[in-house]
Amino acid sequence: MKSTLPTLRESLVYAGAWMALLLASGLGPHERGTWLMEVLPAIVALPLMALTRGAFPLTRLLYALIFVHAAVLMLGGHYTYARVPLGEWMREWFGFERNHYDRIGHFMQGAVPAMVARELLLRCTPLRPGGWLFTLVTAVALAVSAIYELIEWGAAVALGAGADEFLATQGDVWDTQKDMAMAWIGAVVVQALLARRHDRELEKRRDA
Repeated sequence: MKSTLPTLRESLVYAGAWMALLLASGLGPHERGTWLMEVLPAIVALPLMALTRGAFPLTRLLYALIFVHAAVLMLGGHYTYARVPLGEWMREWFGFERNHYDRIGHFMQGAVPAMVARELLLRCTPLRPGGWLFTLVTAVALAVSAIYELIEWGAAVALGAGADEFLATQGDVWDTQKDMAMAWIGAVVVQALLARRHDRELEKRRDA
């Protein structure tokens, strides 16, 4: 039976790729202060996962999702979300009026915290898969999104016009609400698509 945990070698590969992406992201970013604010979660997450790997290792699925989310943050931090080339290509392909890379970021901001919450709730509480778990996981993801929007508000008040790159509203007065809607969609979609696989990995963990 294949382990649900990454091997030490796989963990080192993850860490090496993470550091390489972080280094590349930090080389000549569009705006250094914005870069730091955008990638700070990725900077904090790597040592946190390394410190907890022995006592509370996560599932392979969750480690992979966190890595993808970190990559999204690092790419957005390098260019700023309003200038990421992928968003510009999407703008041309689909005729969008703005760069929508930030929507990808907020989708992940809902999806990944949702799966983190799901794993913690299933491993640390009596909750089992079902309606209450789905509801609480979605609520946690929305709470994370709301806290992030409050942080953006605080940055806007503190920095004034200097926060424009971090906010990435691109002139949309409903940007905050749309960001939170994308986080909600991310939380719902990731549970719909990956809950069964997640349950299998957790079941293998209990049987090991």
